[in-house]
Amino acid sequence: MTIRTLIVDDEPHAVEIIKKYSANIPEIEVIDTCNNAIKAFQVLQNNKIDLLFLDIKMPGLSGTDLVRSLKNPPMIIFTTAFQEYAIDGFDLNAVDYLLKPIPLNRFLRAIDKVMQLINGDRYEGNLDAPEVSAPKPSTHFLYLRIERRLIKVNTKDILWIESMKDYIKVVTSDKTYMTKQKISVVEKLLPLSEFMRIHRSYIIPVNKAEGYHPNHILIAGNKIPVGRNYKQACYQKFNPDAGMNYIPE
Repeated sequence: MTIRTLIVDDEPHAVEIIKKYSANIPEIEVIDTCNNAIKAFQVLQNNKIDLLFLDIKMPGLSGTDLVRSLKNPPMIIFTTAFQEYAIDGFDLNAVDYLLKPIPLNRFLRAIDKVMQLINGDRYEGNLDAPEVSAPKPSTHFLYLRIERRLIKVNTKDILWIESMKDYIKVVTSDKTYMTKQKISVVEKLLPLSEFMRIHRSYIIPVNKAEGYHPNHILIAGNKIPVGRNYKQACYQKFNPDAGMNYIPE
């Protein structure tokens, strides 16, 4: 799957940041960059674009005016330094709204929304702007690239995630997946309130913990090691005073 992408911003630094972030996502292909909305309009008329990173406040034609001029706009992620434009952005069915300077974890969350739209069959190429609805709090998915396919994993099924050099192993209740990815990147895509890093090489879902020992956490009968730098945080979260079963060594 290739997401053909156009970046539109009159700030060269902002364009370079988005290009740099996009280079880490194999599915994203940056087709072109534009420093104004007029040029972007021309590119959109002559190319199939799936995703548009679009600054709002630009000389001449604004980003929101550009979207309103398009009969069949692609998916839109607005980027701007002005928070007051957020309502305009979402009125135009934007997938997301990124406030500059854009941190990597926030960029990845926006791309995760794009992936959910594509894999949820709510997006059909360049036909209509997607209808964006608020995701259910109880549902969150992690998308793993495995053998040129994107595998959709419900985070509620994950037992633990293990780093193995340039790869990660995602262990679920019924399958184990291996994909080339950094654990630090995956960590930023997970719900912060539901997952916890307990070792430089391990992330676990908090609600799957069955027992605690200063050196490991028990999950589905498996002892997941606790790293030295994470012992204090794990003690505060899982110690017997917090209601967790203590496991003898």
